[in-house]
Amino acid sequence: MFAGAQVSLYPMTDGFIDTILSSLDALDPWRDRLRIETDDISTLMVGPPEVLFPALRDLYVAAARSGHHIVLRTTLSRGCPGEPDDPICRTDAMANPSEPLASRQKTALSALSGAAKTDQTADAQFSLYVLGAGDHMAEIRGCIDFLKQSGTFDRSKNFCTRLTGDAGPVFATLEQAFCQFGPPNGHVTIDLTVSANSPSKR
Repeated sequence: MFAGAQVSLYPMTDGFIDTILSSLDALDPWRDRLRIETDDISTLMVGPPEVLFPALRDLYVAAARSGHHIVLRTTLSRGCPGEPDDPICRTDAMANPSEPLASRQKTALSALSGAAKTDQTADAQFSLYVLGAGDHMAEIRGCIDFLKQSGTFDRSKNFCTRLTGDAGPVFATLEQAFCQFGPPNGHVTIDLTVSANSPSKR
């Protein structure tokens, strides 16, 4: 399987370079389990979901603690048929192919109980895309039902779902949405925006 994210971090401050560079230190504990490639638009992070999502969480938290308004924009993908399998992505986190939807929802909810708290709020919105053949709407509806029970659900919006809460449970919820819904070996993507310290909330 191939799993990864294209990540861009946008600090709304004149000192955006220092904010970005200092936030990247949060990835240090994860670097030996991720393939990371950066260009002038985004950073590619390739690895298993159980590493990828905590790394994104830590990057977000480090940037948010600057106190500046920051936005993390990410496109996540797993199982893309145009990408070769990558050994670094080996994982046991994917849903069992024979497991029914209701069982996967319970598995996802159970996984949230161990989510570490960060004392940093995350306001996120995301869209889940289940690609290929099959009843993709059943999987999306199942995911939304899971989100409503996750403790991080804020509200449904046009074309996306909003999550709010401590960054630990929010990113853990996103990880379960990514892993438990859609075919385990199929192509699934998430379009994600996470914001901190927005002046619009004041």
